Amino acid sequence: MEFQHTPVLLQETLKGLNIQGDGTYVDCTVGGGGHSKEIVKALTSGRLIAIDQDVEALDAAKVNLAPWAEHVRFVHANFKDLDHILVDLSINRVEGILMDIGVSSYQLDQGERGFSYHQDAELDMRMDRSADIPTAKDILKTYSKEDLSRIIYEYGEDRWADRIATFIVEARKNRPIENTADLVDIIKRAVPKGARLDKHPARQVFQALRIEVNHELDVLAESLQKAVNRLEVGGRLCVIDFHSLEDRIVKNAFKQMATGCICPPDFPVCVCGHHPEIKWINRKPIEASSEEAKSNPRARSAKLRIVEKLGDNNG
Repeated sequence: MEFQHTPVLLQETLKGLNIQGDGTYVDCTVGGGGHSKEIVKALTSGRLIAIDQDVEALDAAKVNLAPWAEHVRFVHANFKDLDHILVDLSINRVEGILMDIGVSSYQLDQGERGFSYHQDAELDMRMDRSADIPTAKDILKTYSKEDLSRIIYEYGEDRWADRIATFIVEARKNRPIENTADLVDIIKRAVPKGARLDKHPARQVFQALRIEVNHELDVLAESLQKAVNRLEVGGRLCVIDFHSLEDRIVKNAFKQMATGCICPPDFPVCVCGHHPEIKWINRKPIEASSEEAKSNPRARSAKLRIVEKLGDNNG
């Protein structure tokens, strides 16, 4: 299957990065290269570090960015390893970093990956299929009812989490739950018909399993701090997220890094010496226009937050 992925909030992201022709930029989740293509086109003597943990995405990006290959370094890795990646490339600071968090349209559409509840496939859901980690199928086989309920509720924000977990545990007594169609059938039986009118009942469960398989939230806040640490003064970090769990982490991490004095409010003068590391470029997240949301449904839930690195003595 051809890797097709329409980049969301493209022009807003490019503007937010404030690209300098001779700068160094990092796309932490290059995907098929939609955002990266426009970034590298704006470079003159600069360079782009294109990172992705999905080998197939990285291969597609290499094809799409081939005309600008001399400006691009491709890295198969998770963005949580940003420090190691830049050290290995002898790069200390960069002018801009983009994180487009979540699953791509291509990954959803590629049946054998197991991300989509619309296609029957083996329940894998690993972003990096070379990684030796439990798949969604393994989780459904080994997790207790309590643990299944917890991840479905916390990561899927599904009010029927406990009931769905109960049905999963009962169903696996008869045979292993190995395919997406099997899981969808269980979820449909677990969720009352009246609660299935507004959205597909499996959407939140599949989201929860994907997050658990790939540990997507575990390292997000830490990775945001690493990214800010690696920015030049005046450098920009743009983060695009797609659901409330990610957005809460991003917002809170940026809020903490943008905070100055942390002394108790009754202190007459500041004694902590704490300075903000970043400033907000947009406190309110940028969302897709009605036109973009109509043409690209994935953009409907996208939120873009942009911050800029401050100097060491910014008061």
